[in-house]
Amino acid sequence: MTVYIDPPDWPGHGRMWSHLVSDRSYAELHAFAARLGVPARGFDRDHYDLPAERYAEAVARGAVPVDSRRLVRLLHGAGLRRRKRYRGAV
Repeated sequence: MTVYIDPPDWPGHGRMWSHLVSDRSYAELHAFAARLGVPARGFDRDHYDLPAERYAEAVARGAVPVDSRRLVRLLHGAGLRRRKRYRGAV
């Protein structure tokens, strides 16, 4: 079981955020997030958004730190990447 996390470099809602992903399955990711106490609303298509203040805890509980580019490559390699759908595109 491997869950990965990128640095909290993503701004939003007045905070900085990390992304938490699995390279195996969404079930693995959801289970890890549940153990961290991350609410289901934190799940966005293929990852959980995790605030900067939770980064160290996620790593201490087993999330492997990687840079953002590697995180996306891991998602693609596992076939778990879900891109945003753009409405109105023809």
